[in-house]
Amino acid sequence: MPPVSFPVLTLLFVLGALAAVLNVFAGGGSMLTLPALIFVGLDPTVANGTNRVSIALQNLAATGGFSRWHGAELGESFKLALLTLPGAILGAWLGARISDTLFRYVLIGVLVLSTMTLFLPARRLGAGAPSAQRRWLIYPAMLATGLYGGFIQVGVGFLFMAALRGILKLDLVRVNVYKVFIVFLYTLPALAIFIALDKVAWGDGLALGAGGMVGALLATRLHLRGGERWVKVVLAIAILLMSAKLLWPGLGGG
Repeated sequence: MPPVSFPVLTLLFVLGALAAVLNVFAGGGSMLTLPALIFVGLDPTVANGTNRVSIALQNLAATGGFSRWHGAELGESFKLALLTLPGAILGAWLGARISDTLFRYVLIGVLVLSTMTLFLPARRLGAGAPSAQRRWLIYPAMLATGLYGGFIQVGVGFLFMAALRGILKLDLVRVNVYKVFIVFLYTLPALAIFIALDKVAWGDGLALGAGGMVGALLATRLHLRGGERWVKVVLAIAILLMSAKLLWPGLGGG
């Protein structure tokens, strides 16, 4: 792969930091980084693998940041993370072997649906203890979310939040603590598969990952207040521009 220019590395670093903040607090960071990697010239399946470098590093940093205050939660989140591993391994294998053309259209569909969900009215999930009759649902939910995350990753944070909040009735702080560790753990075998199949561009991935670690460390120390509408608008505009690149690969060069 050709050497990466300094402006591209800088752009990826900044996007990695922004994506990490989004991922730690909710999700959707890969809605920026994955199309951006394609925009700067990577083949779609290579971009999918390269994005995992940043995902691993940012969630490692976030886990370290959260563990200072919520270290006791890591044991339970480790058990949940194990449930995602079979799905993540299968998903990564499929994601690495799918054709670039098919993956391009799958990604466009995921981006469009994910963008639409940003503007749906929030539904309050019930509080209280999880129902014993429904708690078993966490097992297929973790397996299925791991499969999706291993395959494409985009928006997986929202799925984990829905499962942990809706089924286990965890508060939002614990949801984020669990989520970042689960994503970190299942990303390791997924990344290994992409590496084994030569689907990782290390220069781009490490630049994105360095920014991701900075953003994740900052996010674990911040309490976001307001500005949600602007985050959604900017994210949607960026996704539309990058989706245009997916539809018309010649746009912007690369």
